[in-house]
Parts: sequence; structure tokens; C-alpha cells
Amino acid sequence: MKRVSILLFLIISLTSYAQNEGVVMGAESTNEYFPLIQNKRIAVISNHTGMVGDEHLVDMLVREKHNVTAIFSPEHGFRGDADAGEHVSSSVDEKTGIAIRSLYDGIAGKPSKESMQLFDVLVFDIQDVGLRFYTYYITMVKLMDACAEYNKKMIILDRPNPNGHYVDGPILDMKHKSGVGWLPIPVVHGMTLGELALMTNGEGWLPSSRKCDITVVKCKNYSHQTLYQLPLAPSPNLPNMKSIYLYPSTCLFEGTPVSLGRGTTFPFQVYGHPNMKGYTFTFTPKSIPGAKNPPLLNKLCYGVDLRNVSNEEIFENKFDLSYVIDAYNNLKMGDKFFQPFFEKLVGVDYIRKMIIAGKSADEIKLMWKDDVAKFKKQRTPYLLYHE
Repeated sequence: MKRVSILLFLIISLTSYAQNEGVVMGAESTNEYFPLIQNKRIAVISNHTGMVGDEHLVDMLVREKHNVTAIFSPEHGFRGDADAGEHVSSSVDEKTGIAIRSLYDGIAGKPSKESMQLFDVLVFDIQDVGLRFYTYYITMVKLMDACAEYNKKMIILDRPNPNGHYVDGPILDMKHKSGVGWLPIPVVHGMTLGELALMTNGEGWLPSSRKCDITVVKCKNYSHQTLYQLPLAPSPNLPNMKSIYLYPSTCLFEGTPVSLGRGTTFPFQVYGHPNMKGYTFTFTPKSIPGAKNPPLLNKLCYGVDLRNVSNEEIFENKFDLSYVIDAYNNLKMGDKFFQPFFEKLVGVDYIRKMIIAGKSADEIKLMWKDDVAKFKKQRTPYLLYHE
């Protein structure tokens, strides 16, 4: 059955790669949103991924004589080069002279009343990768709340989700809500940001069940089985598609003493620690742009190189705890292996406990099977693209 499953996915993948060339971003459908911003004061929330062809959205809007009065920057900054969680200061965009107002203060901040008075309509355009702990959706939801509070319209220029072909992982227990987990969704939610915005409105997830006036400009020629290849790295430590596909599973090392390769040229594609035994692969995290002070800085780490794991195997295993379990068993640290941040990432209490109890990745995965089924049914009314 496993071989049949992989074969079917390969067939779907080949079809999807062929379709990828014709995918049109929401930002490219200017005829759909230009009428909504005509003669309005416009704020743009975007970063380096907000490209319309070979031109940035902000530059295009300015060239088309639209009145862009403010730019908001998310985690990693407007140009996408800051470390994860690094404070990003407000500044001025050198090319256009428009003020850039940082939203990210360590927990994906919400704009001030002064900032909200600078515009009539907010245009959102950021490439996401479809994970509960990837913070751009949190920025979007906080901006939806601000727009709802101040009666501002929000336009979401949708982009494909490179991990949009599956749903996996437990739904967040909201007692673990944090800056890396904001909504009651699985680790891998399989939705675009436009779909997730509609679901946030529809499920009453904004404070006081506020509703944001949103328009989603859809992608064209895209479905959830399209394995869209990102033309730009979405953030400094996701440099290629392999890192993006492994990210749901290897990000869990952020809640342990183990390095996942920050400070190397292959972040999220390896894991290791100075005390791991029996491995010949080594790497040494260094201070580099996008990872100025990585975990285990300048320490020789022994571990596992995942760069040769096939995409098909990654897709088959989905949200995979086997890497964390391997490192846990190797280091023999017991409960000290897990830091409090681990629960913020996985979103539930039982995963730590089951790993300590010696359960396998497959046994633990059965625990969230009902979560996945429940969420897939719950999200159905909000899907904009064929599954």
C-alpha cells in the first residue's frame, strides 16, 4: 500500500509541476483590486516576496500612481533579512521614500492607533509556507483585528502554499497560544493565507468575534495539489524547497538543545549536537547573516544530514516526529531534552510525554488523526481552491 501511495503521489506531483508554470499570483490580477484602492490612502504589508512579476508590489503601485501612505514590515523585516524574532526597527524605504513601520516586536505586533489613521485600505501580500509556527499568518490575523476595530478594509493578495497538499499534526491547545501559535489549527494546515483569513472571520477567531472586511484576490491555475516552487526564499533560514518541506518536522528542534542547522548553509535540513554518538556527519554553526547567534555557535555537532531524503519520502511521512525521537534517544537526557518552547511548537502536552514513554512516531501520530479529520471538515467552507 505504501508503494502505491508513493506512486500516486508521484503522478500527482508530476502533474502539479507541469501546472506550476501557469500559476498566477493574486497580486498579478490588478484588474480585481485596482478599483478597490482607486483614490484611497493605501498601506501595504509585505516583504521581499511581494513581487508582481519582476517588480515589487509597492514599486508597482507607486508607478501606477496609487497613493501608498505607509508600509508595514513583518518578521524578518521589509527586505526579509532579519533573524527570526529579531526586533525590526521602523525606517524609510530608500526607493520610494515611504515610511516603513515595523510590526514585529518579538510576537508579531499590532499597529498603533496613529498607524491605523494613515490609511483607508490595507493591502496584504506575503509568501507563506503553511505552518502554524510560521508567523506571517499571525501578523495577518492581528492586522485583520486592527482593521475590524478601526473599520478599515483589507485586501489579501493570495499566494500558493508550498505545503498546501496535506494537513497533519495536532490542533493547537489554546493554553499554549503564543507568538508561534495563534489559532486552533494543526501544525500543517494546508491552506493559503487568503483561505485562513476567511476561516478566521467565519469561525469567530478574532477578539470579541469581530469581523474584518476582507477581499481575497485568488491565485489562478492553482489547486492544493500544486507543488508550487517558490521563486524567492521566504525567510533567511528557509533557503530552498527541501528546507521548506522538512520545516514542519525539523522546526521542533527549536524546543530542544539540538541544532537544526541555523548558522550553516543548510538550515532545517540537518540536525545534530556535540554529544550525539554514532554519526559521522558533522557541522559547525557559525554567525552568518540571518543567524547572527545560532544555537551551539562554533561547536562541532554530530548528527544527521537530511538533504538526500527524497521529497516523496518527506511527503509520505508528513509531520514526522522520528527525527526528534532519534535525537532524544541518542542524547539520553530524559525530560531535560525538552524546553518549554517545545509545547509552544507542537501545541499539545501529550507528545513530550509519549516520546519519554518510548512511543514511536507512528503511535503518536494516531493521537491527532481525529484532529486532522475534524479540521479538514471545519475548513471546507473556506477553501478557495480545489483539494
